[in-house]
Amino acid sequence: MTHRPKGTKEMTYEEFKTIIKEELAKAPKGLTWTQIRTKRPELYQRWPANQWVRQMEKDIGLTRERVKGTPIWRLK
Repeated sequence: MTHRPKGTKEMTYEEFKTIIKEELAKAPKGLTWTQIRTKRPELYQRWPANQWVRQMEKDIGLTRERVKGTPIWRLK
């Protein structure tokens, strides 16, 4: 269960997807979840919801690949 910081609104899937797509479009080599979260403080989740991540694979072409043991997120 993710606890939202006090005073922040619950994020929709569409908002989440847009943020991820924007950040990954700027980083063709990809980013880790931590790097994305650091760049976008409105992403308060320690870990993203698996359902949303799988849906983004279909919706925006998100790929996840382990590089030296670290998951890297990219757009196809």
